[in-house]
This record gives sequence, structure tokens and C-alpha cells, in this order.
Amino acid sequence: MNIPIGQVTHYYNRIGVAVLQLTGDLKIGDMVLILGHTTELEQRVTSMEIEHQKVEAVHAGQEVALRVEEPVRKGDVVYKVLE
Repeated sequence: MNIPIGQVTHYYNRIGVAVLQLTGDLKIGDMVLILGHTTELEQRVTSMEIEHQKVEAVHAGQEVALRVEEPVRKGDVVYKVLE
């Protein structure tokens, strides 16, 4: 089961980082699925930052930078994969 927890607001191709606006909680080790018109990426969360500071967990309403393994696009929806 997948729960929507946010949306991609920016993607920085050169460093492989997506900025997410969250509507749910997320922590290191969670599995996420990012879906869009041409995007389908499932990966484990390994690195997150807020204001260039590493964080272990983030909550609804926060904006976080997430390292991603493949390109994503603005507007892609982020889901937490419940295992």
C-alpha cells in the first residue's frame, strides 16, 4: 500500500537532489515511490537535508531536499511505500 506524502517542487540535475513539499512524515530508511507523467522511481531514503543540515526525520508541512537515484520532475507525487 502506498500513501501520498508530498510533491516534488524542484529538481537539481547536477547534484541529483529533489526538493519535496511534504504532507506526511518521512525518515531515513523509508521506501518512497515517486510517480509522474514520465517518472517511476522507487528507492530507499538514504540522505535528507533541511537548509543544508542533515536530518533523520521530517514531518508534514516541511520542505526537504532528498537525494534521488534518477531524475524526477516538478509536480511528481511522492508516496511512502508501506512494507
